[in-house]
Amino acid sequence: MRVPDYPIGRPPATPSLAAILRERIQRDGPLRFADFMALALYEPTLGYYARETRQVGRDGDFFTSVSVGPLFGELLARRFLHEWRTLGSPARWRIIECGAHDGSLAHDILQAIAQLDPKAFSALEYAIPEPLPRLQAAQREKLATFDRQTRFLTDASELVADPRPGIAFGNELLDALPFHVVERNENRWSECRVAINRDDQLGWEMHPITDATLREALARLGDDFPDGYRTEVRTNFSDFLEPLTRSLTAGLLLWPDYGFARPEYYHPDRKTGTLRTFSKHRAAEDPLATPGEMDITAHVDFTAVAEAAIALGCQPTVFRNQGAWLTQIGREWLLSLEGQTASAELRQFQTLTHPAHLGGSFHVLELSWNQAAPGPSAADCHRLALQACPPHQSR
Repeated sequence: MRVPDYPIGRPPATPSLAAILRERIQRDGPLRFADFMALALYEPTLGYYARETRQVGRDGDFFTSVSVGPLFGELLARRFLHEWRTLGSPARWRIIECGAHDGSLAHDILQAIAQLDPKAFSALEYAIPEPLPRLQAAQREKLATFDRQTRFLTDASELVADPRPGIAFGNELLDALPFHVVERNENRWSECRVAINRDDQLGWEMHPITDATLREALARLGDDFPDGYRTEVRTNFSDFLEPLTRSLTAGLLLWPDYGFARPEYYHPDRKTGTLRTFSKHRAAEDPLATPGEMDITAHVDFTAVAEAAIALGCQPTVFRNQGAWLTQIGREWLLSLEGQTASAELRQFQTLTHPAHLGGSFHVLELSWNQAAPGPSAADCHRLALQACPPHQSR
């Protein structure tokens, strides 16, 4: 077939993400917001996370626990080593980090494990599932000194053929999973889809709920909501967790993130939900404005995570705010510092645990996999979260 001629000096045009979205809407009709969000964040070349690796940190768009310094990774390493010993110090074990971004947290964890327990380090495979080429390249570069311990994949399902005991986790990963947007009017729910409006711009359009899984999720919320109540619902937790459980013979799934238990998340007074965008540390609420150029997120319904995990055979064991959780797992480290003057590490710890900073805004859900120890039920997670979360927090 003959290749078309292009004007000299003018390369073929690359479509913008907005153009791709518009073409998709014109072809298939209004998009469910989960599909819009997946393209806006993860389109392989133009999505927000595919374009570059500088979204996180003081010079990026938002701040995470990893941005505070290496102490967060060291404290996670201590928790992971405790789990390794609980599992009987196996000769082969695995840590799976989902949403590893540029590999900074992986580097901090691996460095800490190497220093704290060389035997555990030599037995470890640190696996990072990452489908976006730019991010995986950044991870490979960041972790080049740990090439014997690291394994890079495009999908966690690649680990299923060789399951090992260990841990699967992701820091601020669940909030980035695509979600549906719904609105309550006249005693019924409608799905808010992304359409092209009369002004030829992207806008919202209401549609009946046709997805059975979404309908079931909404039924669990009850009916006590005012007209105009808009919120978010994720129906993909089970699909996300399932290959991780099959990649581990036994162990722990661990999720630090911002969110609530269901009664607090879907409180009737939370009328506009938790959907936010972030750019240059500024929060906004219009995810349709500049797709691909800003982060899109919403809080995590930890009850839904626990329910999905229980259905897969996991057992919720811990749900605490990050401050209390880090203080518990860092107890030995804190005791070793007794009598010392203020240090950079202590300042990092204060930022990570202070209720007015990351310690109160973030929570940690631990799920046991293929272990006998009983833990709280999903209903208990409701109660624990309501005790841990002051009402109506935002990121």
